[in-house]
Amino acid sequence: MPILTLCLLCTLAAVARAAPAAPMGSQEPAQHEELTLLFHGALQLGQAFNGVHRATETQLTEVGHSLGRYGQALGILGQEVSQGRDAAQELRTSLMDMQEEEDVLKLQAEATAEALEEVARGQQTLLESMQRLEVQLKGLWLGHAHQEFENLKAHADKQNHIVWALTGHVQRQRQEMLAQQHRLRQIQER
Repeated sequence: MPILTLCLLCTLAAVARAAPAAPMGSQEPAQHEELTLLFHGALQLGQAFNGVHRATETQLTEVGHSLGRYGQALGILGQEVSQGRDAAQELRTSLMDMQEEEDVLKLQAEATAEALEEVARGQQTLLESMQRLEVQLKGLWLGHAHQEFENLKAHADKQNHIVWALTGHVQRQRQEMLAQQHRLRQIQER
């Protein structure tokens, strides 16, 4: 803006030099006053332009700072959105892992339940055989039959122990499945 003011002053000076010289008399002081007023007006106009220029520069600087702050805020918001996406992906992965674990536990529980049923049928068959043999042995306490009876009885005790252990294992698996389902429900509710 100072260059514009200087150019304006130079132009006014050139106009003043090019103006025809007035005859000596009363008109000369009037032209001098007009020139002074003209220069004074040009100076004030230059100062006004200078003030507008400074105000505009200040506003542009403030706008630049505001844009910088908005850019920073957008950057932070972008990071938070990215972190939210990452957390959501981790949660999805965690849910899928838990679902797979639950499926494995379910299959194990079904296999264990089938094995228990088979053991229970075998135990029932064994008990029936033992009862028949016991009936036969009540009247005859022969050495070989007595030994077979003791073997069957030991085998039945062993089977009972296995059934007891498997029952405990199934109960633990059921508790694990219930806990897993409870955790899944909590995660899904979130």
